[in-house]
Amino acid sequence: MFSNFPMSPPSASNFAAEYDFIFYVLLALTLAFTALVGVLVIYFSAKYRKGTKVDRSRPIYEHLKLELTWTIIPLLLGLVMFFFGARLFIKMRTPPKDATDVYVIGKQWMWHIQHSNGIRENNSLHVAMGKPVKLTCISQDVLHAFYIPAFRQQIHVVPGRYTTMWFTPTQVGTYHLFCGMYCGTQHSEMGGTVVVMEPREFAEWEANGGQSSAPMSMSQSGAKLFSAKGCNNCHGAEDTMRAPSLVGLMGTTRRFSNASPAKVDESYLRESILRPHQKLTSGYEETMPIYEGQLTEEEIINLIAYMKVLGSGVPIPATSNVNRASVPNDSAHANGKDPLTTNALQAERGEMDTTPTIRTHNPSVNAIAAEEKTHK
Repeated sequence: MFSNFPMSPPSASNFAAEYDFIFYVLLALTLAFTALVGVLVIYFSAKYRKGTKVDRSRPIYEHLKLELTWTIIPLLLGLVMFFFGARLFIKMRTPPKDATDVYVIGKQWMWHIQHSNGIRENNSLHVAMGKPVKLTCISQDVLHAFYIPAFRQQIHVVPGRYTTMWFTPTQVGTYHLFCGMYCGTQHSEMGGTVVVMEPREFAEWEANGGQSSAPMSMSQSGAKLFSAKGCNNCHGAEDTMRAPSLVGLMGTTRRFSNASPAKVDESYLRESILRPHQKLTSGYEETMPIYEGQLTEEEIINLIAYMKVLGSGVPIPATSNVNRASVPNDSAHANGKDPLTTNALQAERGEMDTTPTIRTHNPSVNAIAAEEKTHK
C-alpha cells in the first residue's frame, strides 16, 4: 500500500544505514518525550484545575529523586546519541587513502564534474559500486550544496575554498543529485544524477573515456596549460634566481618572507597561482604575474593536478593522446562540428550560449536545456 510513498530515500552508500539508525532513534526519543510531557501536562491540568477536590495543603517544592531521574536519564541518552553522531561525523570527514579523486565545480546553474583521468561530466556522476570516492568541491560563483539523498551526504560548495566529502556506493542504480542551497532564480533546475555501476561495467565506461573518445587526463591538461601560460619559463627542474622549482613541492613546508611557514597543499597552490604575492617564498621578489580573474576554477584544478605529479615519478603521457586524424569523416564533420567536443567543457567553449553562466543570446537557457542541447 505504501510502496509508492517511501519513508526515506534509497539506502545506497556505506553511511546510509548508520545515518538512518541515528535519525530514527532521535525521532523515537523526540516522540517519546513529547508524548510523556504532553500526557503529564494534560493529566496535572485536569487533576488540579480550578474547582477540583484535591489536597493542596502540602505542595511539593522539591523532590531530589525525581529531579535526578529527569536529569540523569536524558543526559545519558544525549551523551549516547552524541557519541554515535560524532563517530559518524568523523567517518564522513575522513576519506580513505585509496579513495578515487573526483572534482566538482558548481556554477549557476550546473554541476561540472571531472575525474582525475580527465573524464568530464555535466550534471551527472558515474561511480563504481564498492569503491570509495572522494569529491573535492568548489564554486565558480555563489554558494551551492552538493546533495545526494540516497547516500545521506551533503557538502557546501563554497567560492574560493575547497570542501570535500566521500562515500562508498553500495547499490547499483541511478540516484538523484540536487543543489541543496538556494543559489538563484534557477536553483530548482540545478540537479542531475549519480549513476552507480558494477565495477566491470564502470571499468569499461572509464576505458571508453565516458564518451566517444578518450580525453586528456587532468595532469596532461595542466601540463599543456602550464606551457601555454609560460610558467615553464621560470619554474624549472631546479631553483633559479627567477623562481623556485615546483618539483616535489606537494606536501613540503615552505618558508615565506611575509608570512609564517605553511605546508603545501591544494589550497596553498591555488592561492599561489591567483595571488602569488600574498605568501612570498623566501629569497624571491614579487615578479610572478597575478592570475586572479584570468583562470577558471577548472584550469586551476588542472594546474594543481600537474604540480602534484611533478617529481613524484608518475609519467605524464604526451598531451596529444587523442588522434584526430583517426576520427572517421562522418556527418558531424560534414556539418563543420568536431565529434570529439562531446564533453561539458568543450561544449561550453564551442557554443557559449549553451552554458547558463556565459550565455549571450538566449537568456532562458537553463542547466537541463543546456545538457539536452549538448547531447544532441
